[in-house]
Amino acid sequence: MYQIRPAFVLPYMVGMTDEVEKALYLRRFGVPFEALTYVFGHDPSFWYRLYQGLGRLSIVGTTVKDPQAIPVNLTADEKHSWLLGDRIFIPTTVGAGCFLGVDMVESAETPDLVKGYGVFRDEALNLNPGYQTETVTLDGWEQSHLAWKIIFSSVAIILCYLHSVLDIQKRCRKKKTLWQKLTGRLWHTYKSPSKRHFAQRLRRLREWAKRHTKQQSIHKRLESMKTKSKQFQVAYDYPNAARTSNMVDRLMNYQDRLLRTMQYFHGSKDSARQYLRSMALIWNFHPYGKRTTSKDPERCSPFKDLNGFQYHDNWLQNLLIAGSMNGYRQ
Repeated sequence: MYQIRPAFVLPYMVGMTDEVEKALYLRRFGVPFEALTYVFGHDPSFWYRLYQGLGRLSIVGTTVKDPQAIPVNLTADEKHSWLLGDRIFIPTTVGAGCFLGVDMVESAETPDLVKGYGVFRDEALNLNPGYQTETVTLDGWEQSHLAWKIIFSSVAIILCYLHSVLDIQKRCRKKKTLWQKLTGRLWHTYKSPSKRHFAQRLRRLREWAKRHTKQQSIHKRLESMKTKSKQFQVAYDYPNAARTSNMVDRLMNYQDRLLRTMQYFHGSKDSARQYLRSMALIWNFHPYGKRTTSKDPERCSPFKDLNGFQYHDNWLQNLLIAGSMNGYRQ
């Protein structure tokens, strides 16, 4: 037995969608529940329950409406956070500019990361039982690589080039001229048209660095890049794959800003998970601002960018319709 409910009415008939959508929109910027109460009425628990309730929806099933359109080229990373003063980790999976998976685990070791990233796999397989990730772009943390190989045995792992660039830049940031020249040559290597050109430019970069700097920490980082050259070159076999982790970094920076403003988590593990999932879904459905829509009026939200359509002009009604039956195929 299923309940049929119009999208202009909230779950459990607690109110009208149009009456709360502006307040929930402000949650994208981390506005506290007490502030929402001061401006929009009700009480903090009312807004807290509405916000947390979104975390029950499947992120993949709600965000992706065509089973064949689940992104196969992903970026993923895990960021540390805090729950009641204890360190936790947040494995996050991103594709096509949307959060596709987010969870909370106690460590960054392989078994816990398998559980964390496995939430995305389970939701993707519920939508499309034949789904298989093609590539995932990661940083150099070996435990993440092992976890993704366990979750999707045939996935191609691409090593993020940006992390190596940032690591080298950090070693020479006080030497402006060296910083500029090294940065230019690093990105020149990145833009190589083929694997052979990449290997040649990386070799020439190391030779250039030996002539222009005696800083051993830079030489060690460049030597490490040579060792990882084959991992960087995997991207040439997958033209549509991400070669850097920019996409997941941008969304995780947004995630981290909101968590920092609330001084991280103070409740149970379950409430923390629901909070993270709600945050992810509001991002996926939030309406773009003028800066984006003025350049391209057809762009409305990350959801429309991914699916090519939207159910309703009101972003919250669009989310509630997309999250019908909690986003799961029964």
